[in-house]
Amino acid sequence: MELIAERGFHGAPMAEIADKASVAAGTIYRYFENKETLINEIYREMEDEIRSALLKDYPVDLPIRERFLFMVGEIIRYFIRNPLHFRYMEQHYNSPYGILMRRNRLMGKPGREDIVMELFEDGVLSLIMKDLPVVVLLSLAFGPIISVMRDHIIGLVTLDEPMIGRISEACWDAIKR
Repeated sequence: MELIAERGFHGAPMAEIADKASVAAGTIYRYFENKETLINEIYREMEDEIRSALLKDYPVDLPIRERFLFMVGEIIRYFIRNPLHFRYMEQHYNSPYGILMRRNRLMGKPGREDIVMELFEDGVLSLIMKDLPVVVLLSLAFGPIISVMRDHIIGLVTLDEPMIGRISEACWDAIKR
C-alpha cells in the first residue's frame, strides 16, 4: 500500500512490493493472481474498514440529514487517522480499476451493501435531497471533502472537530432541497 500510494500503480513493481513485504516475489502470486487483483483487494480491505467505522455507531433511526452529517464526519475522521489510506483510495478511485468498480456500483450491479448509496437514494426519493442523479449528488457532497482532505494532509488546513462540523454542514447545504 505504501509503495503504491507513494509511486502510483505503475511505479510499484511486484518485485518491490514483495521486497517491502519481506517475501519472495513468487509468494505474492500464491495469494494474488496478478497485480490488478492485489490492487483491488487492498482497496476492498480499506473499503471494509471504512464501512465498519461507519456502521459502528451509525444512527439508522435518525433523519437523513443527521445520518449524512454523521457519515461525512466519520469519513473525514477515518482519513485523518489513516492518511495513507486516503492517498491509496484516491489513486484507486481515479484509476481504471476504480472507475469500473464505481460504474458497477452506480449502475446498481450486485455487490456489497452500500449505506452511502442507500442514504442518497432515500434522500432523493423522500424529496429531502435535490432532484439530481445520485452520481451528481455524490460529487457535490464528497468532492469538497476530497479537496479538503488533500489540503489537510499537506498542512493547508487543520481539520479539528469544529471545522469537521462546518464542512459537513456545507456539504449538506450543497445537496439538500
